[in-house]
Amino acid sequence: MNTSSEAFRPLQADDPVAVGGYRLAARLGAGGMGRVYLSHTQGGRPVAIKVVRSELADDPAFRRRFCREIAAARRVRGAYTAELIDADPEAEPPWLATLYVPGPSLADAVAERGPLPVPAVLRLMAGVAEALQAIHEAGIVHRDLKPSNVLLATDGPRVIDFGISLAADATSFTATGAAMGTPVFMAPEQASGGEITPATDVFALGQTAAFAALGEPLYGDGSLPAVLYRIVHSVPDLSLLPEELRPLFARCLAIDPKERATLADIVQWCGERIAQGPDGGAGSVWREIRGSELTVPAPLAPSTRMLPPTSVHWPYAPPPAEPMSRRTRAALIAGALAAVTSLALLGGLGWAALGSAGSRGSTVTGSERAGTGAPGRGSGVTGSDSSSGSGSVGEAAGASSRPSPTAPGTPLPIAEPLLNLDATNSLDLGDQDVRKDRKGDIRFTCGAQSCSLESRSSDLLLRYAKPGATYDSCKFELQGAASHHLPLAAVAAGSEICAKDRAGNIALLVVQVKSTALPDLGFLMVDVTVWPHA
Repeated sequence: MNTSSEAFRPLQADDPVAVGGYRLAARLGAGGMGRVYLSHTQGGRPVAIKVVRSELADDPAFRRRFCREIAAARRVRGAYTAELIDADPEAEPPWLATLYVPGPSLADAVAERGPLPVPAVLRLMAGVAEALQAIHEAGIVHRDLKPSNVLLATDGPRVIDFGISLAADATSFTATGAAMGTPVFMAPEQASGGEITPATDVFALGQTAAFAALGEPLYGDGSLPAVLYRIVHSVPDLSLLPEELRPLFARCLAIDPKERATLADIVQWCGERIAQGPDGGAGSVWREIRGSELTVPAPLAPSTRMLPPTSVHWPYAPPPAEPMSRRTRAALIAGALAAVTSLALLGGLGWAALGSAGSRGSTVTGSERAGTGAPGRGSGVTGSDSSSGSGSVGEAAGASSRPSPTAPGTPLPIAEPLLNLDATNSLDLGDQDVRKDRKGDIRFTCGAQSCSLESRSSDLLLRYAKPGATYDSCKFELQGAASHHLPLAAVAAGSEICAKDRAGNIALLVVQVKSTALPDLGFLMVDVTVWPHA
């Protein structure tokens, strides 16, 4: 079990000293969304401060989703949730604060002490089900319930990262190639790119509780495609679970979401058996499995804890400069004025020379016209100008040919995470969705020896450059593409595919799972971002 020294690590040189007016006392950890720190409210209550990663913070679409999810998460008020108490989605970088739960995660508890006894599993399932009720009532589906997102407090479990995970996951595939949710604990409909409903969280609850009872994932280990295939196509083996728990697990893990138990059913079923147990509520068993109490660092002194509520305060600010004398300031001002005057004279001479050249009948060549784009969209001096011998002009030409991820006028992207392509469906970029038939433009096809992506009219290009493609980089690289056939032999998880159809839609497909070992059962799971009518 984590000790206090392991749970609360000192701040490092690259950590901020304060976030949103909260002085940071220790680092708690890091995840897919960012780093987590310990702080305290003005009243001394410990809080966990999560600071969003810069690559997510730079995405306007993430900011919008983050705002919506924070607004929804503020409505969650449950006995078994870690309450969101503060946040600033407009800060640089964005951050949020939840009440700190001084207890291990379920994942850590099982790793340290092994599988949980039946009374503790019952209490775990009842508490998490009640937490999910509060989350669902706020209009949120968790989507990423797993052992590491369940903390073991003294009076029961606490569910964390509800709602906020949706904002991060919907963006993360364009930034890092990460899949939405944790595959080992996904529901079948989530693993296959189907509709996500509250029943999806019920399946994840069954998976999480089964992990607690077994000490390992219910669907076993192995390669990611193999585990996902078992989740989607097979019925779990419940014979390994304690006999008294099997009826409830069978209802939670039904493949059809409509046949799964409701959260109210789970709370009632577990509550009846907890009350009948010899422990009279499983209190002593719960204390045993969660281990000794962590000693939370005390709040910092009031004089140093709270800083002005700007977004983030970083350490090692440069010391203030020594005050200058009046004579020094006057000399600097005179020098600056002289420099500005010289630049103005040089600029005037430059414009006069250009005007003189234009009056002699100079014309713009075709290559120069081709290199001139809309304002702010990579327009500038083309490569033909670099032959004049001016180093600065040549550098400008090279810069203009490189795609800019922040160029103004870029179409707003439409994101569709975790789409499943197989031998029964197809994809149209204009619809940004998977069709139930093979009449769409892009299709996953497997022959006797290999699998590929085929298109009737879209250009397909497998990128070999550094991951993190943008609209501009895909548009730039597709200029020379003319193939409607893309073999998947060199494609792996994280590979990026750029596509463009006849309507001008440009898309980025980020591969999450490729399963082509058995062609008859092959499939491709991709995150798709489409810039329509680009």
